[in-house]
Amino acid sequence: MEAEIQDSLDRVRGWLAGARHACALTGAGISAESGIPTFRGAGGLWRQFRAEELATPQAFARDPRLVWEWYDWRRGIVAGARANPGHHALAALESRLPRFTLITQNVDGLHRRAGSRNPIELHGSIWKLRCTRCSREHGDDRVPLPHLPPHCDCGGLLRPGVVWFGEGLEPEVWHNAHEAVRSADLLLVIGTSAVVYPAASLAPLARASGARVVEINAGETPLTAAVDCTLRGLAGEILPRLAQ
Repeated sequence: MEAEIQDSLDRVRGWLAGARHACALTGAGISAESGIPTFRGAGGLWRQFRAEELATPQAFARDPRLVWEWYDWRRGIVAGARANPGHHALAALESRLPRFTLITQNVDGLHRRAGSRNPIELHGSIWKLRCTRCSREHGDDRVPLPHLPPHCDCGGLLRPGVVWFGEGLEPEVWHNAHEAVRSADLLLVIGTSAVVYPAASLAPLARASGARVVEINAGETPLTAAVDCTLRGLAGEILPRLAQ
């Protein structure tokens, strides 16, 4: 088994070395290795609420303080987490390869903390606050926030700078991700089930554009049968070996 893994690692290392433009798409799996829960599904309850009940425009309109209490709690969990070897390996690849684009579905900011310079954050960042009146956005890493719900200097109510259920991705962010994958010759898909759209469309786009697709995941996903190579295991174990 180890020999097979080593053969696959060597093959993907060769693809990375020859890539003109490599991309990586990361999901909740890489953050889970840093101890950050997914906040969804089994075990995802906060008080008596599920994430799907709180991360919506409707929930925020009904009770902004409640939604902000949940996000303030989440920010506290994320603040106590550390970027893991997988995050650091991706930052190392970015520094070594001629062109490397990191796209993430995660909002925790751990890629930036590990040294990734310009990750495309499809779903925004939990560390950004956006005004519902003037639309100005700014970073705020205080934990806990001093006042809930927070307000902008203009007096408007601030919301988390993330994409909620029922909202579309920021057009510019999605355009940048789409164009990066379309121009890539290698895509690493890491720690994501590859079923949530529109991010799930990126791997098929890469294949259609002629790129190789490599899946790095602890378990099988709906994408597994359609990739060029699968590296089965934790991102924090596989990626450092790829980056050697």
